[in-house]
Amino acid sequence: MIYPENFENKIKFDKIRQLIKGYCLSDMGRELVNQMTFSSDPACIGEQLKETYEFMCILQQEDNFPGDHFRDARPFLQKIRVAGLFLEVPEMVALKLSLESLSAIVRFFKDKGERYPVLASKAGAIHLFPFVQQRLDAIVSKHGSVKDTASPELNDIRHRLQRKQAGISKRMQSLLLQAQSEGWADKESAVAIRDGRMVIPVPSAYKRKINGIVHDESATGKTSYIEPAEIVETNNEIRELELEEKREIMKILRKFADELRPYIDDLLPGYDFLAYIDFVHGKAAFSNYIEAVVPGFSGNAEMFWYQARHPLLWLSLKNTDKKLIPLNIEIHDEQRIILISGPNAGGKSVCLQTAGLLQYMFQCGLPVPVSEASKFGIFGKILIDIGDEQSIENDLSTYSSHLINMKNFLRYGSDDTLILIDEFGTGTEPMLGGAIAESILSALNRANVRGVITTHYTNLKHLAAETQGIANGAMLYDNHRMLPLFELKIGKPGSSFAFEIARKIGLPKEILEDAAAKVGEDHINYDKHLKDIARDKRYWEEKRRKIHENEKRLDEVVEKYSNELSEASRIRKEIIREAQQKAQEIIADANAAVENTIREIRENQAEKEKTREIRRRMEKEKQRLLSEEQNEEEERIRKKMEKLKNREKNKKVKKQDIPETSAPPKEVTPIFKKGDYVQLPNNTVGEILEIDDKNAVVALGQLHTKIKTAQLRKASSTQAKRMTRPLIQASYANIRENISRKRMNFKSDIDLRGMRGDEALQQVISFIDEAVMLDCKEIRILHGTGTGALRQLIRQYLDTHPLVATYADEQIQLGGAGITVVQLDI
Repeated sequence: MIYPENFENKIKFDKIRQLIKGYCLSDMGRELVNQMTFSSDPACIGEQLKETYEFMCILQQEDNFPGDHFRDARPFLQKIRVAGLFLEVPEMVALKLSLESLSAIVRFFKDKGERYPVLASKAGAIHLFPFVQQRLDAIVSKHGSVKDTASPELNDIRHRLQRKQAGISKRMQSLLLQAQSEGWADKESAVAIRDGRMVIPVPSAYKRKINGIVHDESATGKTSYIEPAEIVETNNEIRELELEEKREIMKILRKFADELRPYIDDLLPGYDFLAYIDFVHGKAAFSNYIEAVVPGFSGNAEMFWYQARHPLLWLSLKNTDKKLIPLNIEIHDEQRIILISGPNAGGKSVCLQTAGLLQYMFQCGLPVPVSEASKFGIFGKILIDIGDEQSIENDLSTYSSHLINMKNFLRYGSDDTLILIDEFGTGTEPMLGGAIAESILSALNRANVRGVITTHYTNLKHLAAETQGIANGAMLYDNHRMLPLFELKIGKPGSSFAFEIARKIGLPKEILEDAAAKVGEDHINYDKHLKDIARDKRYWEEKRRKIHENEKRLDEVVEKYSNELSEASRIRKEIIREAQQKAQEIIADANAAVENTIREIRENQAEKEKTREIRRRMEKEKQRLLSEEQNEEEERIRKKMEKLKNREKNKKVKKQDIPETSAPPKEVTPIFKKGDYVQLPNNTVGEILEIDDKNAVVALGQLHTKIKTAQLRKASSTQAKRMTRPLIQASYANIRENISRKRMNFKSDIDLRGMRGDEALQQVISFIDEAVMLDCKEIRILHGTGTGALRQLIRQYLDTHPLVATYADEQIQLGGAGITVVQLDI
């Protein structure tokens, strides 16, 4: 339900219709624009919005959408339902072009069902009739004439006509030249046509010189147009052929009408589809122009609008320096009615009209100029009281018309009703009008209606502040510059700024002082407090906004560094794990080589050549292991090899002390058992794994060796644990860990202010080396401005550095020439 009858005029929707019509290509589409109506059916609204959105995408993304000819052929088709009637040639051309457009549009949507489901489904229901198009192509050309090949008879008639016309044209030229040579015709004259017959223009004084028929004279009577007697018969023949041609064309057109008549009912839906496409095209083109969107919506009576713009006001300001302030408004179960107050010309009525116009546009299936985050509801009834409805004929005053509207509001208002009231309560004595308005507002609130109301009445502002479901709203005003801000803030009432505006206009000071005394100090203070609250609120909102931005920035920085720390920790653990694994592999390989070497040396103690060969193999194995590890790992293996050499040397010394033929000295063999820690002759400590009367198998880390029990000595448990603890080198991991620690502590800028030239240059050299090592591609050097000597010295060095790609001054607001920003090519 829409109230009153002139609802569309009041909210300016009639202008929206006119703008949409301007984007339609045919009267068919414009007719559907006129039929566009308000709907409260969510499914209907949703389908209309989808089809419009799909066409908006087509206009934005597709360059080859067909449809240049949207001629309405339905009246032509209805005409030939009567037997004997036929289409005129221009009507057939219009039918031909429109059917070609229809076929092209249907083909366009054929394979686009996924991208444009609503439009493609409607196009898929249209039937095409190639026979009709083929017959039209055979009969008429795109230039609007009947083709010679439309029938064999027509082709023969036109060929004969062309021959006759060519012959008579040559003879007429010959007669004209003869008359000109005799002086009976002007040298500049040419053959003319009068009543469809070829004639020669001659001065009236010589018209008796040429034998023929005078068909016409000039306005002055000085020139006569004569058809020579010898070509009269030929002209008659041409005329007969032309009449015969006309009869043949009518015969062709009647025959085509008879062929087309059975297809009329099947062709009409195609033209309904063309009208629909033109209508949707107009809506989509207009929506793109005003930068409208298809918002989310629900079936509830609610509004969650953000950045809403009045489309007509936006269009009027589009090419000017003025800026439109968008509207943010929320209406829901807890905040059903917004009571807007504020200064005159502050934008209250614009807010009201924006609310009514956008809601009505949405429920007519049109996209609306709001933020994509907005959400629309659906109202069953929209009732408005805007403007003056006084009528002398109906004996209605301004206030009476308002009261009649309020009566209808109270009668039809419910929880699915949106009411829009401008200047609520005005038109009568303020105290009485305010009381009535307060009672009506309370009743509407009890009925759970939704609405936007503008007012200047203080008692209504108090009611809104004290009543659940009603919220105050203020149109902001800059009382320093004495200019309205056109911005709606919900949550507090607005001041009318009557005294300030009167003072700005130039009303005498004594008048204003007298008015203030009459109003009373309390009312003046109330208005002053409202202004102070508005000013303070803007201040604290700006503070809150800045704090929010800083917190957001801080959260982003914290998250960034947290992610970097997590990644650095993960990389560190991975590097350590890989280094440990590699160290374990190298130690295992080295221990195996050592064990094999000891075993072979022990087995071949008396063979010096064999011992040398074993040493050479050991050196080769050492070189292989050294080539597979870093310098730290090489050092570790070298130490193991030195221990091995020392052990072998000790054995040689021992063998030299004991003669080969002499028996070993008898010693008291200590009692050992499995698991005991023992010390070998070379002071190495190991654990006994196996033991018998003479020999024992001792574990030296991962190396197992078999040795006589007589050569073993007891070792303490503490000494054994300390001596057998595996030493795993992780130098590579330590290096990576140091680099990671440096990266976390590294700052991409360096401060050289106060340093001497040499000292500063050395700092820059070290700083760039560290940045290159840590893969930092941009650094900042703070050298200050001063005399510019330090800046010049540093930049001379940067010119010579091979890894410096570019350098430049920092941005003015960040330090300008006092800072050099360096880009490294790494």
